[in-house]
Amino acid sequence: MKSKLKSVAGGMLFGASLLTAGLSGLTPAHAAGTAVPNYEVKWYLDPAVVLDSDHKLKSSVRSEFGMPSTVEKMNVEYLDSDDLELNDEGWNVRIRKMEEFSDEEFELTYKKRYPIVNGDIQAALETAADDGFDADEEDYKAQVEWGYSSQTLSFSNDKDAEENGYDGMELPDAGDSRDMAVDKLPGKLENWQSGNWAEDILEDAHIYGPVEAKRSIGEWDDEELYIEVWQIRNAAGTGYDYLVEASMKIDDYSTASTKRDSLKNKLIQKGWFLPIDGLKTSLILERY
Repeated sequence: MKSKLKSVAGGMLFGASLLTAGLSGLTPAHAAGTAVPNYEVKWYLDPAVVLDSDHKLKSSVRSEFGMPSTVEKMNVEYLDSDDLELNDEGWNVRIRKMEEFSDEEFELTYKKRYPIVNGDIQAALETAADDGFDADEEDYKAQVEWGYSSQTLSFSNDKDAEENGYDGMELPDAGDSRDMAVDKLPGKLENWQSGNWAEDILEDAHIYGPVEAKRSIGEWDDEELYIEVWQIRNAAGTGYDYLVEASMKIDDYSTASTKRDSLKNKLIQKGWFLPIDGLKTSLILERY
C-alpha cells in the first residue's frame, strides 16, 4: 500500500514538474506591454484662402499663430518599388533634407503604419506588439497620427546619413539614395519578409520626389504649432498643387483631443478649414 501511494505521489510530483517546466517556457502575449504613443494632430487649411500669389502663408495666418516671416525649408523623397510593395505592407522609406543640415547631411526615416479601426487605438497597439513594436522597442517612436476622419498608428526609426558632393537643399541622386537606404536598413524591415525582400526593393527602388515644403513655427493653446506648405506635382504633371497642413504633437490622448477641437474651431471661425484627410504621402507616391 505504501509502495502504491509512493508511486501515485511520485506520479503527481512528476506531472507537476512537467507542468511547471511547460509553463516556465511559455511567453505570455505582449510580455513587455504595448507601446505608449504620442499624438500628432493634423488639420488641412484651404490653400486658396491662406496662401498669397507666391504660395506663401499670408501674414494674417502667421500673425494669428505668432509665426515669423522666415520659414524652414525641406526637401523630401520616398523610395519604393514601381508597384509600391513597401507601401502595401505599411512601410515607407523617406530621405529628407532640412535647411539647417550641412551640405552632406541627410535624414532617413523608416516608418511602419497600422490602421486604427473605429478609434480602437489599443487594438492597433496590440497588433503592432505582435510584430515586435512593443513597450521595449527603443529604436522606433510610436505615434498616433490623428487627421480629419481617421487615425493611424505609426512607428518611425530616424537615422542620420552623410554623402559628399551635394550642395544646399539638394537631395542625393538615385544611386546614392538607394545605397543610403540599404546601408541604414533597420532589422525589422530587413526581416519583414523572407530572403532579401526589402533590400532587393531598395536596391532598385523608384525615387518618388523630390518634393519641396516650407515650415512655419508658431503656437496655439500653449502648444508648438507647425504649418507646412507642400508643393506636390499635379495629376497631369503640368504644374503643382499646394497642400497646407497644420499639426501639433501632444503627449496624451485627452489633451490631444481637447486641443485638436480648439484648433479646428479656430480654423473654421477664420474660414481657413479644409475638411479632408491626410493625403500628402499617398499623393507623392501616386504622382512621382
